[in-house]
Amino acid sequence: MAAGAVSGCIFCQIATTSTCTTLLHSDENVVAFQDINPSALRHYLVIPKEHIPTVKDLKKSHNDYSLVNHMLDVGKSLLCRDAPQSKQYRPQVDGS
Repeated sequence: MAAGAVSGCIFCQIATTSTCTTLLHSDENVVAFQDINPSALRHYLVIPKEHIPTVKDLKKSHNDYSLVNHMLDVGKSLLCRDAPQSKQYRPQVDGS
């Protein structure tokens, strides 16, 4: 498992490609994939490669702000690519 990954965390396993999940996007900071139980046709999850237990663990720092902004940009880019005619999207942060 990669540095910063937590064994037993399904998202860390996905981020390190230890599962059969098909990635829609991968770069040095994040991965994106389709939700296993989608509530919409294009229900994508964009997660950091570094394990962050909850959104409450983010700091008011330039690095964390940049990470969240990058996650939103990746999500928007995927939606524009896959549904260019759509003008609606609903970014959501899971705080659990």
